[in-house]
Order: sequence, then structure tokens, then C-alpha cells
Amino acid sequence: MFNPLMLLAAEASGVIALRMMKLMLGGRSARREANLMVSEKIKATIEATASLAAGATAAR
Repeated sequence: MFNPLMLLAAEASGVIALRMMKLMLGGRSARREANLMVSEKIKATIEATASLAAGATAAR
């Protein structure tokens, strides 16, 4: 289980770096990226809340 978690952490940091570079460039593309990031976080929050309300554990 340790190796998949390390791989996930490495991939996540790479995605964050790419997204931040896109945001730093500015313009229409950066605005779309920012909107996408916010909508993804809102969707994830709603899904996590629904799971917890349905009885899932915090680890899930």
C-alpha cells in the first residue's frame, strides 16, 4: 500500500505544478482552469458529505 500512495503523491504534485503554471500565465485559459478547479472541489465536497451522511467512514 505504501508504493501506490507514494505514486499518488508524486502525480498529484505534478498536476498541481502544471495547474499553477497555467494560472500564472493568465488569460482566458487560466480563468477556465480556475473555474474548473473550484467546480471540482465543490463536487468532491458534496460527494464526501453525502458519503459521510450515508454512514461511510472518514477513511473512505
